[in-house]
Amino acid sequence: MTALLAERHGSARRSSAPGSPPSSPRRRPVRERAFDDVPRWQIYLPLGLYLLFTLIPFYWMLLFAVRPAGSTSLVPWPMTGAHFSKVWNERSFAVFFQNSMIVGVATLVATTLVALAGGYALARFDFRIKGAFMLALLCSQFIPGALMLVPLFEIFRNLQMINSLGSVVIAETVFQLPLSIILISGFIKNVPVSLEEAAWVDGCSRFTAFRTVVLPLLRPGLIAVGSFAFVHSWNHFLFALMFLSEQDKQTIPVGLNTLIGADSVDLGALAAGGVIAAVPVVIVFAFIQKWLITGFSAGAVKG
Repeated sequence: MTALLAERHGSARRSSAPGSPPSSPRRRPVRERAFDDVPRWQIYLPLGLYLLFTLIPFYWMLLFAVRPAGSTSLVPWPMTGAHFSKVWNERSFAVFFQNSMIVGVATLVATTLVALAGGYALARFDFRIKGAFMLALLCSQFIPGALMLVPLFEIFRNLQMINSLGSVVIAETVFQLPLSIILISGFIKNVPVSLEEAAWVDGCSRFTAFRTVVLPLLRPGLIAVGSFAFVHSWNHFLFALMFLSEQDKQTIPVGLNTLIGADSVDLGALAAGGVIAAVPVVIVFAFIQKWLITGFSAGAVKG
């Protein structure tokens, strides 16, 4: 034992003798920069610039909506509601708002119900053309809606549905279904099938087990799909323009287009109409933002 220690001591002295190459220093592990080490201005400055860039158009629209006609002030004072009264009463925006609400709610209900049935079938059943069907759903997202205007117009004309809000609801639902079915299918796959099997053992039918066990767990996904369908149908312009010809059947996007004249534009009335159109969307997202993020992220995990 003493000889072994002496040999190790001698080898250490020889390695540190003059003329011998220096040993390479041991590298210290590089510590990753934590989030707390980042200066706050590097976080708040880009976020502030992005928020400013986003809010300026909304402030500009609100400024023109509440500023008196002919005023050039950048501060909305004194404020006036004349532009809102004009578009709501004289430009039939009350009718446009009602029609848009009918189309949005009907599209929301139809899209959610059909997507729920289709998503459950894709998540729980195996059939021969399942892969091809999923591929067709994905490929349908690359088809612009403008390409389908002519065949849809012919179909609705033969069904005598031109100038009917039902034609817009059907068209909006058809174009919202592919993405909605994919999202609902991914969300249902995250629910263990053992929960349904336990309900079957207790005597529940498949529909009763789905309604009592699975459906309550799908609330974030249903809210996400329904809100997306509502907002898209609320803001969509093309289908309402092509399928609705009478003024009492038009929606808000088409009504905003009527405020733009060939020679002049009433900026106050146009801005007031834009504020009226934006209020329902802002309210919807203010109440469902947490459900919206959870629903879209959960539906995209599995597919």
